[in-house]
Amino acid sequence: MLFNSFTFLFFFIIVFFLYWFPLKNKTKAQNIFILLASYIFYAWWNWQFLGLIILSTIVDYFVGNELYKQKDIKKRKYFLALSIVFNLGLLCYFKYSNFFIENWIIAWESIGFQSNVTSLNIILPVGISFYTFQTMSYTIDVYRNKIKPTNSIINFATFVAFFPQLVAGPIERASHLLPQFSLKRTFNYSYATSGVKLILWGLFKKVVIADTCATYVNVIFDNYEVMNTLSLILGAVYFAFQIYGDFSGYSDIAIGLSRILGFDLKQNFNKPYFSRNIAEFWRRWHISLSTWFRDYLYIPLGGSRGKTIVKVRNVFAIFLVSGFWHGANWTFVFWGLLNALYFVPSLLLNNNRKYLDAITIGFNRIGLINLMNILITFLLTILAWVFFRANSISEAFSYLNRLFSNLNFSFQYMSIERYNFEALMLLFFFIMIEWFSRNYESPFIGKFKKVYFSATIILIILLGVYSKHSDFIYFQF
Repeated sequence: MLFNSFTFLFFFIIVFFLYWFPLKNKTKAQNIFILLASYIFYAWWNWQFLGLIILSTIVDYFVGNELYKQKDIKKRKYFLALSIVFNLGLLCYFKYSNFFIENWIIAWESIGFQSNVTSLNIILPVGISFYTFQTMSYTIDVYRNKIKPTNSIINFATFVAFFPQLVAGPIERASHLLPQFSLKRTFNYSYATSGVKLILWGLFKKVVIADTCATYVNVIFDNYEVMNTLSLILGAVYFAFQIYGDFSGYSDIAIGLSRILGFDLKQNFNKPYFSRNIAEFWRRWHISLSTWFRDYLYIPLGGSRGKTIVKVRNVFAIFLVSGFWHGANWTFVFWGLLNALYFVPSLLLNNNRKYLDAITIGFNRIGLINLMNILITFLLTILAWVFFRANSISEAFSYLNRLFSNLNFSFQYMSIERYNFEALMLLFFFIMIEWFSRNYESPFIGKFKKVYFSATIILIILLGVYSKHSDFIYFQF
């Protein structure tokens, strides 16, 4: 059930009216209803995997309560290990089994042995990377005595399966979202209106920006061997905006839907392509995942404390694991490695926390330096995205080799693909809108808000009818 489908529209309209009218002021009944709606939403993809969410919920609810009861440190470590091994075990089996099997086969064949091992017919449950991390953070925080476990299995189950952010985040912390299920919720018109604006802006990013770019990205990457330098540059740039529009669009819709239901979700993107170095980029891109790895992997390893070699090791650990989290392919691991290499200079020069102020560009020294840093950071980012998008590392290197060696800047692809110039103009206006609304969550503010609002709706309707790329990229993760 896709957010950008009529099926979901009808589903959410039904949820909205039942939630706010017959169940008004009945918090427990609302929670039960949201839980059932969330299970229906997930079962729409594949009902067979619904049992995994329920099982994960039961295990971590039980572990959380046992961690709170136990005073013996060994028993507490045992229960924490149970939660981590169970959740990572599920994730590894469904997401990485074939990856390890296939690489085992390749390794033996490379030294002349024939392996009798065959890959498994495993389907990846949608959203498993997100809800396993969400439940693990709950048990870890209870173990650290940062939060108390909930006594309500309904509240906890709803926290785990909350349908707006179930499939692709944001990855919520129990300390932030779980208590909201215990509070009485009343409909707030202004809060719901802000949610509707976020939903519209998210749909614009997905339907108008991401799906438009996807058309060109697929053709260029599928035929990169015959594309010239300009076409390959366009392919990399288009993919950068495709993945940004697709994923940040999903996050905006999820946050907007939650607001309409009276819940607050954390911001997941903050104009990342205006970052002035890679460290700032990772503070603005997929914030919920970046902070998850920071709090549950990077800091426990020692963070930026200690010797330089330890600091560098920790940076590579967090980026390699982050890359592998995205998918069972060496391309994602290399993408993580590349970002670690980008990040290390900031760490060594001690300027990884340098850019915490507002972004400004002007005809002065600071403004021009900011612009130059933004462009350099964006160029480094799109080079890394080539590995993220390619089917294999060798394909990514071939793509980049042709990009830097062909040096043909004629309008090859732009002259044969319809609406290419129009797509570039669309991206230009999107960048301008993002820039002028960079300090706000959506562009529907100021004196041009009505113009933006009307144009957004028109473009969503016009391009949504012809869109052939309805799936969200991060559903595969």
